[in-house]
Amino acid sequence: MGQVGRRTWGMLGAALAMLVTTGCGGDPPPSDPVLQKIKDHGELVVLTRNAPTTYYEGSDGRLAGMEHDMAVSFAKSLGVKVRFKVMDSIGEILSALKNGQGDVAAAGLTRTIGRAGKFRFGPTYQQVHEQVVCRRGGPQPKSVADLVGLNLVVAAQSSYVERLRNLRTRYPKLSWKVSKDEDTEQLLEDVWKRQIDCTVADSEIVAINRRYYPELTIAFDLGSPQPLAWVLPKNAAGLQAAVDRWFAKFKKSGRLAALKSRYYGYVRIFDYVDTVTYARRIHKRLPRYEALFKRAAHKAGINWTLLAAQSYQESYWNPHARSPTGVRGMMMLTRSTASQLGVSNRLNPAQSIRAGARYLVQLRKRLPEDIHEPLRTWLALAAYNLGLGHVLDALKLETQLHRKDPASWRGISKVLPLLAKHRYYRHLAHGYARGNEAVRYVNRIRYYQDILRQKVQGAG
Repeated sequence: MGQVGRRTWGMLGAALAMLVTTGCGGDPPPSDPVLQKIKDHGELVVLTRNAPTTYYEGSDGRLAGMEHDMAVSFAKSLGVKVRFKVMDSIGEILSALKNGQGDVAAAGLTRTIGRAGKFRFGPTYQQVHEQVVCRRGGPQPKSVADLVGLNLVVAAQSSYVERLRNLRTRYPKLSWKVSKDEDTEQLLEDVWKRQIDCTVADSEIVAINRRYYPELTIAFDLGSPQPLAWVLPKNAAGLQAAVDRWFAKFKKSGRLAALKSRYYGYVRIFDYVDTVTYARRIHKRLPRYEALFKRAAHKAGINWTLLAAQSYQESYWNPHARSPTGVRGMMMLTRSTASQLGVSNRLNPAQSIRAGARYLVQLRKRLPEDIHEPLRTWLALAAYNLGLGHVLDALKLETQLHRKDPASWRGISKVLPLLAKHRYYRHLAHGYARGNEAVRYVNRIRYYQDILRQKVQGAG
């Protein structure tokens, strides 16, 4: 736990638990004005912020984000519609909630002692570390004491301010600046630009943004993991009970784990050298082939950034790439696949990219009809790498092992490596396969696509 004493935080945690459990569980009180208003209006108003960890518009124009998906599910459980109010800062969100401008604050908010005196909380849906983040080539503090004298800036009214205030009782010289105009993601960019020395951010926010700013470094954690939870009005005991009941079912069904896998399951594969090299090639190598990716993707009906990311995973955008197994070109096609797709020269970038896009779409169409997006595309990618037969074997095996759970990438990613174990593959139609390679393959493509989307803002 570094410089933070276990006893101190243990006492704070116990006190927090006592504060936030008051009013939880049991039947909702009949006089809850917040829950009654939601039912009367047929609408759940959710306060959030625009960020990749909470709520955003995807490249396909659809709204996404872990907080978004959870809120939609909860509203459905109440039989009402959901309306999102996007605000610029945590301070604005909490102020709006306190003033009755929303029913729930779902914005990656930490459950803290200070907030517990003003609001209620839903169940913890994620644990995060609050991390001090700096930049390569700049100050590299190893402890709280090393922060003294640095230009440390954090977002106003964030949980980080409360944490730093607690730490200052032990480190009186500790100081920091508070930004009212910039959120945590913007402050991370400021660190990357060398405009400030360091900031503090939740580990999931750091993991996502370090892909875009690879020179960011995690100096150290500011203590034990912290719980993220929805924030509710103080007078919303009935709404709190409804959230508790919904969440228990949501978690038990496996949907919470599936969401975590969808939004965070691939972000921890960060490799500094690989990410920096990729960013450089986006600017220097991709422009030669970008038009080819866009044309082929448009004709095939897929996203061009997905196709480009897959090609990078296959060949690093090298049209002359080849592997010891005989696959060649930008999309690393086998001789037989190239022949089936009418490719006369696998080293021709236009032919290879066009054929790769067509082949990916063919694989996607051949998957079972009850597989929906985005899982359908991820399984098609796995089939491109491993073969459709092996992916169908994995789906069959997942059904046998997890009969009650809906198909998910989280489940499939655990089953695919079993295709290399004799006790499993000897009963499967297509036998042995290195399924763990397909898992890495798909996760890296997702990783590369996210970075590419950020680098080419507005790419469709």
